[in-house]
Amino acid sequence: MMTCAIIDDDEINRLTLEHYVELTPNLKLVASLADGIAGLTFFREGHKVDVLFLDIEMPHLSGLELLRVLPEPPEVIITTARQDFAVDAFELRVTDYLVKPFDFARFTQAVQRVSSRRVPAAAPTPGADAPTSADLFVKVNSRMVRINFDDVLYVEALSDYVNIVTPKHKYIVYTTLKALETRLGSFPNFMRVHRSYLLNTQHIESIEDNTANLTGGHFVPIGKSYQENFYKGLQRI
Repeated sequence: MMTCAIIDDDEINRLTLEHYVELTPNLKLVASLADGIAGLTFFREGHKVDVLFLDIEMPHLSGLELLRVLPEPPEVIITTARQDFAVDAFELRVTDYLVKPFDFARFTQAVQRVSSRRVPAAAPTPGADAPTSADLFVKVNSRMVRINFDDVLYVEALSDYVNIVTPKHKYIVYTTLKALETRLGSFPNFMRVHRSYLLNTQHIESIEDNTANLTGGHFVPIGKSYQENFYKGLQRI
């Protein structure tokens, strides 16, 4: 059983979410609040929940502003009519991003994602590799796209954007290389190898003249100031 709270200034949306919670056996509603200020008060009074269903656009204090001031936010599922806050939301490490109107099936999928994140991981056996699977929703033009980062060959900085390259696709995403590097910090296969490149070492086929040759004929330069750490890192992988 997971406890949850709803923060949304639209009464119809709150009632819909309350109904979805009632239909979900492993969810227990603790609070349903009408604005971000009420949500901030709720958490500052010491209340805790496992899951927070959070709208973004609210008067006085938006959902993202609330997240930024909470020292220990719960698992957060964004529920909003706007798609264009997705990058900011995922940089705040939300669990899922639901665009209104969404149905009960999509709601259930988000709840299952929270449940899977809360299942304790089995203790690794001695010498076992660290887990490296990760996925993330990113906004590409007007679409939200899920990218499995195991499939990513490399990420290239393009001013205020990044180019995420997989064997089949290239995704231009409005974010910074630094933000993605921080996001992927717990995945040892991703290494910063150049001021403009993040590289997934799983896809290296060979290295020649400080250039990584990747699956599918892609090439990534290894910057001079990154070479020592890069080669040391390869020895650990």
